[in-house]
Amino acid sequence: MSPNSTKTWCLRLFPILLFFISCVTFYCSYAIIQSYAGTNRSPNSSKSLCGGWLTQKKWESLNFNVSRQTKLFLKLEDFFWREHLASRLALPYGVKGSEPLLLKALAVLADYQVPDNIQNLECRTCVVIGNGFAIKNSSLGSIINKYDVVIRLNDAPVKGYEDDVGNKTTMRFFYPESASFNPGQHNEAGTLMVLVPFKQQDLRWLKEILYNEKRVRKGFWKPPPQIWLGDTNKIRVLDPHFLHQTADRLLRIPLHPNSKQQPVHPTTGILAVFVALNYCDVVHVAGFGYPKTNSPRHPIHYYGFDTMRSMKNSYHDLDHEAQALRRLENSGAILYLHPHL
Repeated sequence: MSPNSTKTWCLRLFPILLFFISCVTFYCSYAIIQSYAGTNRSPNSSKSLCGGWLTQKKWESLNFNVSRQTKLFLKLEDFFWREHLASRLALPYGVKGSEPLLLKALAVLADYQVPDNIQNLECRTCVVIGNGFAIKNSSLGSIINKYDVVIRLNDAPVKGYEDDVGNKTTMRFFYPESASFNPGQHNEAGTLMVLVPFKQQDLRWLKEILYNEKRVRKGFWKPPPQIWLGDTNKIRVLDPHFLHQTADRLLRIPLHPNSKQQPVHPTTGILAVFVALNYCDVVHVAGFGYPKTNSPRHPIHYYGFDTMRSMKNSYHDLDHEAQALRRLENSGAILYLHPHL
């Protein structure tokens, strides 16, 4: 075949080749996007989650007025150099009236925020792991471990459930009643233990742990650990401003209900999601949602024996939170790693 004939054939084949490449590119892009849409598939690395279409913050229209540079945890110096936002309201939405307890605790806590290897990332991928039954038998463990930041809640166990929930934990949100006396059992050595103070007794419990003082048991709906074997250098106190914004901007619940109303506060789960939206570029969730059943015996967690009966008389409006999560999902703010109702 002459050089001219070869050139002619190449020119004829070029449009076909270009069409084939376009089809392959479209298919791959579609497959990746579909992998985010409520299935249990995920890219092989956290870096692949940071595509431009995700980092455009499609959820900015929700008008949360958040910043990626927002500091998550309270520091002692915040209360010396300026009036902190949390100083204007009492717990759980501020620290007014609790400053002496807080200042004594912050005086011995480490003042850095998040490890530099995470803080300096150009794009942070986060997954918030709820404790719901929906994550049971999901086989998501290896996928969860690939995220830059893995946030867990309360005393949810890891050992024995690694196939479904993974074993990486960057932060664990808790309050005294939900604390485990031995955090090392289900957390990594570098896990940040993030205290969410709902009342003055929570800060008093922290102070007593830090200074090894006599424990006061009054004021808790469930006895918190009297011995805490965790590394106190890894304790952080979440800025109450986040709980305030979760209640006010996301859930729109009254911050000052009248005396005849039972107070309603955000769960640590919806709070953790809101914190992740402040701090991360990509936010995925798993293990959220309660069973759609009227059976009081249906389990509500992927572990333990708690059932729907235990949610009676809760201080949380779970239906309202479910609606908020649905709004976040529909806006592109969060993506579920598994099918859900």
